[in-house]
Amino acid sequence: QVQLVESGGGLVQPGASLRLSCAISGTGGRFGIDASGWYRQTSGKQRELVAIITSDRSSDSSTNYAGSVKGRFTISRDNAKNTVYLQMNSLKPEDTAAYYCYAKVRTPSIPARDYWGQGTQVTVSS
Repeated sequence: QVQLVESGGGLVQPGASLRLSCAISGTGGRFGIDASGWYRQTSGKQRELVAIITSDRSSDSSTNYAGSVKGRFTISRDNAKNTVYLQMNSLKPEDTAAYYCYAKVRTPSIPARDYWGQGTQVTVSS
């Protein structure tokens, strides 16, 4: 059983910053995280990638960002804590959405599969 628990959403004014956190935990022993990141979704639209970081080995990980957030958002990961972060700066009203943590996780008994958090709301409004 793998769980993703997000925190850090809220209501902020344009130009402000927020940091989202996602703690990834599992029962049944060691697990590996092939990729982790953040997606967002607004009402009536498809869920879209915000940022993703691949691999659980710092030596060969890579990051990818949506064009709309490049230069403003930064994804990072603490492997010791199995936690992925999204630092969001210079927030804009169009960043308003429900943000979902994502992870592709493999366990000794289950091949790699996708897991999602419950979502955390980010609202940017004056």
